[in-house]
Amino acid sequence: MDALLNNEYEVHIGLDWADSHHELCVALKGEKECRRMKLSADAMRMHECLTSLHIESGRGRIAVCFEQTGGSVVNALMMHDFIDLYPVNPIQVKNYRESFSPSGAKDDPADAQIMLELLCRHGDKLKCWKPDNEEARKLRLLCEARRRFVDERADWVNELRATLKLYYPQALTVANDNLCSEMFCAFLMKWPQFESFRDAPNQTVRRFLYGHNIRSKSRVEKIMKEKDESVVLTDDEAVVEPCILRIQALVRGIREHNKTVEAYNRKIRTLEAVMQDASLFQSLPGAGRCLAPRLLAAFGTDRSRFESAEDVNTYMGVAPVVERSGKKCWVHWRWSCPSFLRQTMVEFARTSIGQSRWAYAFYHDARQRKGKDHQAALRALAFKWVRIIYRCWQDRTPYNEEQYIRALKRKQSPLAKAL
Repeated sequence: MDALLNNEYEVHIGLDWADSHHELCVALKGEKECRRMKLSADAMRMHECLTSLHIESGRGRIAVCFEQTGGSVVNALMMHDFIDLYPVNPIQVKNYRESFSPSGAKDDPADAQIMLELLCRHGDKLKCWKPDNEEARKLRLLCEARRRFVDERADWVNELRATLKLYYPQALTVANDNLCSEMFCAFLMKWPQFESFRDAPNQTVRRFLYGHNIRSKSRVEKIMKEKDESVVLTDDEAVVEPCILRIQALVRGIREHNKTVEAYNRKIRTLEAVMQDASLFQSLPGAGRCLAPRLLAAFGTDRSRFESAEDVNTYMGVAPVVERSGKKCWVHWRWSCPSFLRQTMVEFARTSIGQSRWAYAFYHDARQRKGKDHQAALRALAFKWVRIIYRCWQDRTPYNEEQYIRALKRKQSPLAKAL
C-alpha cells in the first residue's frame, strides 16, 4: 500500500460514515498494514482521532475519501485545515465493490477499505473538493431550505383547493388562484363555509376586501355576484364539519409557512447584497428576486472549481448521458446529481422564455421543429444558458441580451434567423 500513496499526503483515509458510527481505514506512510478504526458518530471523537493522526504523521496533510459532498461528517472534516476531501459517487463504490464481490453484499468496514483503495490507486481520477466561502455556502443552504418550505406550502395549498371543492367552491372565486395569500387565509377563517359568507352583510364583505387591498371593481363585483347568486353545494354535516376543521388547520399551516418563507427571503436578500457576483446573476433575464440568489449559490465564488461549461452542465445534471453498446446508442438524463441545482437551472430556463428573445425562439424551435416535449426543450435551453452564464461568471461580466443577439447574427447562427 505504501508504494501507492500520494506523496502530497502523509495519511490517506477511507471513511464510511453512518448516523451511529463511522468506519475508517487508515494508511500512513511508512506502514505496510492499514489501520481499521470504528468511531462513534461524535464530533469530539472524530476531532480527537484526526488530530492524533495529524500529530503522529509529523503534522502532514491528510486525504479523506468518502461517499458524499454534504452532511454532518463533512462539516466535521471541514473544521481542519490540514484535511483535503475527496468525495466519490456511491455508484462508484457500489460498482467497485461488485467487481470483487459478485454477491454485492454491503459491509461498512469493506466499504472503508474500498474507498481507501480508490483514493490510493485511482486518486489521479478523483477531484479534491474545496468548500466555497462562508457566504456562498450559507446562501446555498438558505435557498435550499426556503425551497423546501415553498414546496410544503404548495402541497398544503393543493390540499386546501381539493377540500374546498368538496363543499365550498365559491371560495375559490375569492382566492383568484392565490390560495396562500393572507387575504384568502383571513377570508376562510372569517367565513369557513358558504352559508356564513352568504349571510354576511354586503357592506361587511366589501369592507373586508378593501381592507385587504382588493380594489379592482370588476373583481369585487365578481365576488359579490358569487355571494348573492350561488347556492350551497352540500349541507351534509358529515362532509361540512370535518372539512371546516381541515381547512382551518391548513390555513394555520400556510400562514406559518408564509412567515417562514418571508424570513428566509430577508436573510437571503441581506446576504446577497454583500456578495460581489450578485449583480451578475441579477442581470439574467427572468432570474428575479427568487432565482438570482439560487443561481449565485449554484455557481458559487470559486472559479477554479469548474474547468469548462461542460463540467458545470455535467455536475448540475443538465447535460444528458449518452450510452453506447454495439450498434445501439441511447440518451437519457443524468440520474446522480444535485437535484436542487438542476431544478434551479430548469426553472430559470422556463422563466427566461418570457424575458429573452433568443430564449423564446430557442424553446419554440426545439418544440416545433425538433419535436421535443416541454421538459426536454427546457433542459436543452438550460444547457445553453449554463454555457452563457459560465462565460459571464468567468469574465465577471453581467449578461447583455443585445450583445448576445448581435453575436448570434455575426456567427450566422440558425437561431438568429428566428429573431
